[in-house]
Amino acid sequence: MSNQEHPATKANQQLPKNKQTTLGLYVDAAQAYDMWKAAPEGVKIIDVRTPEEYGFIGHPDEAWNIPLAFVTYQRKNGKTEYGPKMNPDFVAEVKDIAGPTDTLLLMCRSGTRSAMAVNQLSAAGYTNVYNITDGFEGDKVDDPGSVFHGKRMRNGWKNSVPWVYTIDPEKIILEEGASKQTQ
Repeated sequence: MSNQEHPATKANQQLPKNKQTTLGLYVDAAQAYDMWKAAPEGVKIIDVRTPEEYGFIGHPDEAWNIPLAFVTYQRKNGKTEYGPKMNPDFVAEVKDIAGPTDTLLLMCRSGTRSAMAVNQLSAAGYTNVYNITDGFEGDKVDDPGSVFHGKRMRNGWKNSVPWVYTIDPEKIILEEGASKQTQ
């Protein structure tokens, strides 16, 4: 399936800058699920969130978890500090499951990290990589009168199509030693 054949391609879609990619291929969660259902052997869904997000918040059953970054924890002077640690093996880990012309659908929480991941894969020669622009959790509800105001419940995978908490150990990448404590 070429980029031009799929109706979900939206090269000129109006997106926030942080969700735009160099390839210009975008789908929402429902479109991504439809693409996967139409060709489950030819389309791979890659969830670039942390293993913690993937496991505790939920994920598409068909998704591989290849984190763009890991969360690091450290204790200093009685205070816990945390932050992202980029996954230096991200592209190599994708190469273990997909070739440069395979159709890949990338997601994160809401479309920003997955856009960064699409750009990394594009720089590595991948040509058919879509950003799932509403991610797993979706965009925030912007309605001060709603009990869901400020919550990520407007769209996204979890609000559109089936998902699970169960983990297939073959589809998740955990970094050894990501949780360090030093006094």
